[in-house]
Amino acid sequence: MTAIRIALIFIAASLVLSGPALSHGPTPQKAAETISIKAAAADVWKLVKDFAAIGSWHPSVTVVDAKGGNEAGATRTITLESGGTLVEGLDEYNDKEMFYAYRLSKEDVSVFPVSFYSATITVQADGDGTTVEWKGRFYRGDTGNFPPENLNDAAAVKAMEDFFKAGLEGIKAKVGAKS
Repeated sequence: MTAIRIALIFIAASLVLSGPALSHGPTPQKAAETISIKAAAADVWKLVKDFAAIGSWHPSVTVVDAKGGNEAGATRTITLESGGTLVEGLDEYNDKEMFYAYRLSKEDVSVFPVSFYSATITVQADGDGTTVEWKGRFYRGDTGNFPPENLNDAAAVKAMEDFFKAGLEGIKAKVGAKS
């Protein structure tokens, strides 16, 4: 083999092998928010535990159409104040340990700038009160290499954090109103 041929093979191999290293797709993002509520955990869980009842305590949710109750595989379509909808599926539900986990089943990045999420809401007794944690893992709305600003990682993180915070404040306000 000539030196030129060896050099060309080396260059071709380098390009083939470095291609995946140079590509850049989305990385999973995380958000976690907690709130302390001066109420018994059982009272807080009573409000939160119904997968279909998010509209009764989340200020950004106006309508909920749900099927399947609190069984794994249940679904809910939530209509947001903005008029858009999100379709979610219940993955795990534990009444005794006071938590449930769910995921986005049908995305609409024009409504919510994420392409996928999974989330968990947990209610725990904490001294004389209760701590509610809402956390999620998700991907930005545009999973391409160069997303627009409204569909990038920062937009996705902000949307999830804002949604979680508003919901937790809604829970606190509802439980406080019942006390």
